[in-house]
Amino acid sequence: MFMEFFAKSSSTGITVHINDSKKGDKAVFLLHGYLETMYVWTEFAELLENDYRVITIDLPGHGISGTSPECNGTELCADVVRDMMDIVGLNKCTIGGHSMGGYVAMACIEKYPERFDKLLIFNSNPYPDAQEKQVLREKEIENIKAGNLMSIAAESIPHFYKPENLRICNDKIKETIQLCDTHDPMGIVASLRGLQSRPDRREDLKKWKKPALWIYGDSDRHMTAERIEFMKKTYPDFNHVVMPDCAHMSFVEQQRLTLDTVSEFLKC
Repeated sequence: MFMEFFAKSSSTGITVHINDSKKGDKAVFLLHGYLETMYVWTEFAELLENDYRVITIDLPGHGISGTSPECNGTELCADVVRDMMDIVGLNKCTIGGHSMGGYVAMACIEKYPERFDKLLIFNSNPYPDAQEKQVLREKEIENIKAGNLMSIAAESIPHFYKPENLRICNDKIKETIQLCDTHDPMGIVASLRGLQSRPDRREDLKKWKKPALWIYGDSDRHMTAERIEFMKKTYPDFNHVVMPDCAHMSFVEQQRLTLDTVSEFLKC
C-alpha cells in the first residue's frame, strides 16, 4: 500500500510530492523522466512492491512538486533526493532513474555515494547536451513561455515509444500527456535549464565501483547503437541489457522483461 504526501526539502526549500510503499528491508528510489511524473512508475512500482520498498517523487518542476525559480539542475535534484531519503528514514537504497531521472541518479551517486548501494538506469546516458540539442531546448523554452506546453507534450511523448507499441501503450501515453497539465510551465523551463547545464558524467561514472545496471531500448532514438557500444566498452563492470522491440520507455513497453531483469539485478 503506497502512501502519498508532501515534504519540504531542507536544503532547497522545495516542496516535494512523494509516494512511499513504506514496507521492505531493501529500498528502490525511482526517478521519472522529462515531462513525466512519479505516476509513470505506478504499474512497475506496484510489481516491485512485493519484494522491495519503493519510493517515487515528482522531481522539481514536474507534477505537483515545487520548483527552483531559475534552474532545476541535476545537483539540486540530487539534494532533493537526499533530503527525501532523510525524511522517510532511509539511510541507503538503490537509486534508479529514467532518462532525465537517470541524469539525476548519476548526480546522486556523485554527490552522495555513501547513500546508495546500486545504480539502476533506464534509457539514459552520461553525455552532456550537444550544441544542437542546446538550440532545440532554447526553442522549446520559448514555445513553453508562449503557452504551448500541452501541445509540446502531445507531440513529444508518443515519440518516446516505438511506433509498433503505440496502440498497446496508449493508456499510459494518454495518462502521461494529461498529467502534463499539472506541471508549472516555468518549472518545466527551469528543468530544461537544468538539462542544458548538466555536466559530462562519463569520467565520473568510472569512480562508481558498486553494482550498476544500464537498460537500453533497441529502437531508442535518444540512445544510438554507437553510444550503447561506447557504454559497454567504457564500463565493462556494469550490467548492460538491450531490451528488444522498444524505444525510450523500456519499463512500459517491455514491462515484464524489464521487471525480471531489474529483479535479478536487485537480488545480487
